[in-house]
Amino acid sequence: MSSLGNFVWSIADQLRGPYKPHQYGDVILPMTIMRRLDCVLAPTRDKVRAIAAAEKKPEMVDVRVKRELKLGFHNTSEWTFAKLLGDPDGLAANLVDYLAGFSANIDVFERFKFENTIHELAEKNRLLIVVQKFAEVDLSPAAVSNAEMGDLFEELIRKFADASNETAGEHFTPRDAIRLMVDLLFAGDDDALVGKGVVRTVYDPTAGTGGMLSIAEEHLHKMNPGARLRLYGQEINDQSYAICKSDMIAKGQDAQNIKLGDTLAEDLFAGTTFDYCLSNPPYGVDWKASEAAVKKDRADHGEASRFRAGLPAVSDGQMLFLQHLASKMRPVKDGGGRAGIVLNGSPLFNGSAGSGPSEIRRWLLESDLVDAIVALPTNMFYNTGIATYVWVLDNNKPTERVGKVQLIDGSGFWTKMRKNLGQKGREVGEADRAQILKLYAAFEDGEHAKVFSTDAFGYWTITVERPLLNDDGKVVTDRAGKPKPDSKKRDTENIPFTYGGNALGEEGREETIKAYFEAEVLPHVPDAWIDAKKTKVGYEIPFTRHFYQYVPPRPLEEIDADLEAQVAKILKLLREVEGV
Repeated sequence: MSSLGNFVWSIADQLRGPYKPHQYGDVILPMTIMRRLDCVLAPTRDKVRAIAAAEKKPEMVDVRVKRELKLGFHNTSEWTFAKLLGDPDGLAANLVDYLAGFSANIDVFERFKFENTIHELAEKNRLLIVVQKFAEVDLSPAAVSNAEMGDLFEELIRKFADASNETAGEHFTPRDAIRLMVDLLFAGDDDALVGKGVVRTVYDPTAGTGGMLSIAEEHLHKMNPGARLRLYGQEINDQSYAICKSDMIAKGQDAQNIKLGDTLAEDLFAGTTFDYCLSNPPYGVDWKASEAAVKKDRADHGEASRFRAGLPAVSDGQMLFLQHLASKMRPVKDGGGRAGIVLNGSPLFNGSAGSGPSEIRRWLLESDLVDAIVALPTNMFYNTGIATYVWVLDNNKPTERVGKVQLIDGSGFWTKMRKNLGQKGREVGEADRAQILKLYAAFEDGEHAKVFSTDAFGYWTITVERPLLNDDGKVVTDRAGKPKPDSKKRDTENIPFTYGGNALGEEGREETIKAYFEAEVLPHVPDAWIDAKKTKVGYEIPFTRHFYQYVPPRPLEEIDADLEAQVAKILKLLREVEGV
């Protein structure tokens, strides 16, 4: 943990006794935000007060501060941390008054219910010492960069989560994972991003504490210090929203671009699309609370719905976020957009042909929106050790990638951490990221990367029927003289679009199915037929199968030799024991 993180965390020691570990965050996080904003505003404090004194209407104060001081927020209170400490008896009332001095767009303290916390701290005789401690730390941008501030919030959330046995991973994505996503997202756009007057928009519908937005901004500014990046985010958790919004405001971003709400139930940026989209939605979390709104969106908007392709099981909403991101990419006519999303393995293959998940994959692949899928190392996230994948979407692919999907096995590119953080024991370092990006740029088949046509993931599920026989072993027919099917002998077969070298995909359906049936089915059950009415189209991406490497078993002689050696060892130990 950083020295700054240790210092801020040490303030929590003052809360022991009156507060339980799970309550520390309610005090420390809003106090950290308040101190950061206070330090950001320190150089312009007198000018803001002068403007406030000259203007009677609050809205005019907002306008002038933004125009004259280039600030997206302000505080008109006469109080500072130093002045607050000068009146210890009135500290609680004065601190509440200080909070009231913030501009209306700073609603973050309300989300923490911080006014109540202030009075509780005073009642428990802890307010003065906490304010004194925070007054000692310099959180100005000159002392603590925006990136470092983001790291600090990450550390604090993780520590508070550990202390209260909660899941920190619900709040943020590890920075190394985000950096890889951002690198992949911006890959190929280098020339466009380094020009003069570049303005780009980045959106995260599951913004958390804002880590993805912050690192996207940091990345672009390294490429082009003169570029402007407008950041947009929506977050459902009150505290995460408060941290994210305060962080964005401190960076000079528009406070209105960070919104609080359930993205699945209501898109608070409806009608807006973006150059880049990023998301790490929760895995395996049900969307029952959003179900009515999601289904209404489909019913009301049809083909224009952000969930038009299909619905996954209510038990897991990942693929809803996948569709949502696809709908938020800037249209091709306006230059196109790219999106990156972290998902677990189930969206690659869950659901049979015709199911919601399969139909979502079908729409994405037939619309040629999937650019690449990258397997990440396991044990890379704080709250899960399972396999995870980055999906990269692009609605305006370069010519050589049109109609293609690149799979990259990045699971072996990682560096062991000195100390585990939750379940995170591995990180994707700079050299690891460079290897993965090199594979992405090469766009060719190799040990760790494969390139496929979108048709390679499609298949038909056919229903194979066999005749019903009576007690005499004769075929039972209907009135038209056709054999009746025996439901007990009914079977299904999956036929890849590419079976037999078919290069036509869905267009080659009849010929391919016929060839498969004659070669794979009839030789075994010559009385079978296909019920064409039941044929369904499915899509799955069997990622691990494409990178499976056969390892031959050890020779029997070698295994026998090992066994004999172990038996000899055991016998020797037994003789030593018996001899005692």
